[in-house]
Amino acid sequence: MNPLFLIVEDDLQIRHFIKFSLNSQKYNCVEASTGDEALNILATEPVTAIILDLGLPDMDGLDIIKKVRTFSDIPIIIVSARDQDIEKVDALDAGADDYLTKPFSIKELLARIRVAFRHTDIFNNETQSVYKYENLEVDLVRYKVTLNGKDLHLTPKEFSVLALLLKNHGKVLTHKFILNEVWGSSIDDDVQSLRVFMANIRRKLETNPAKPRYIITEVGVGYRFADE
Repeated sequence: MNPLFLIVEDDLQIRHFIKFSLNSQKYNCVEASTGDEALNILATEPVTAIILDLGLPDMDGLDIIKKVRTFSDIPIIIVSARDQDIEKVDALDAGADDYLTKPFSIKELLARIRVAFRHTDIFNNETQSVYKYENLEVDLVRYKVTLNGKDLHLTPKEFSVLALLLKNHGKVLTHKFILNEVWGSSIDDDVQSLRVFMANIRRKLETNPAKPRYIITEVGVGYRFADE
């Protein structure tokens, strides 16, 4: 069964453009121009992913994300004209899986969709324990990291951060999310400490830490592990 996308967008042209592009990939779509309409569809249709604009006429898209996350983990990809870092962080922290700023390329949207589906294991329910990316191999069960065939020593916290990024490879994780998941807190002053911590991990992983291949910085937002 093909995934069913809910496109929540009040601009008719953009909504139809997204629908046409998804239909060309054999995805099914339903449309909503308001938040209320979107929530009604979610209550009655087997939606498997949401493409969501934040600036809706009747409610803020953030409210929709928060409501959806009370009953579902389906992928939510934001497509919005809002381009401030704080707005991206708020959407991701509220539970969005990814964030694209208008104008966007449809190729990029489709790539983000593929990544989001991998995160939710819609097509693969197996739990992955060993991750391989280029010359890096990480065994989450044995707590073992190998780079270029040689064992790499990471501290327990460094390993926890790397494991978190790998489990969400390709997905942007905000500073707040990483701090909460690994340290159990997200005090603003901790962000600078996190940056120093990430620099230490990069020095161990990267051939050229100034041009990282594995852990990518999303300026003002957080980090992501490079997707295949």
